[in-house]
Amino acid sequence: MTEETITRICYTKEQVDNMIRAAVEEARAIDEASMAQHNREATIISMILGFTCLALFVDGLLRILGIIPPFMHLDVNIIDRVTERVETDVIDKIRQVPIQRLLRRG
Repeated sequence: MTEETITRICYTKEQVDNMIRAAVEEARAIDEASMAQHNREATIISMILGFTCLALFVDGLLRILGIIPPFMHLDVNIIDRVTERVETDVIDKIRQVPIQRLLRRG
């Protein structure tokens, strides 16, 4: 091989360094772009999941409070049961305590 042939098929140290530098910069640019795309997609997925969980929570709360009617005949309304329990248990306990005794403590 002649020196001219060697210079045509071989690279100098500076050329190799420039190619490595360009490859590293390209890899960093690709990495930054892929991370930006990942963050954008993860944010959208998180927003969808968060909104869905919040909507289901509010739906369940409103069904428990009796504001929304039962779904598929599954009645989870607890307001009637709570008021019955308060009327029977708590009011009976209050009636058992003499009022004079409460007034002397106060």
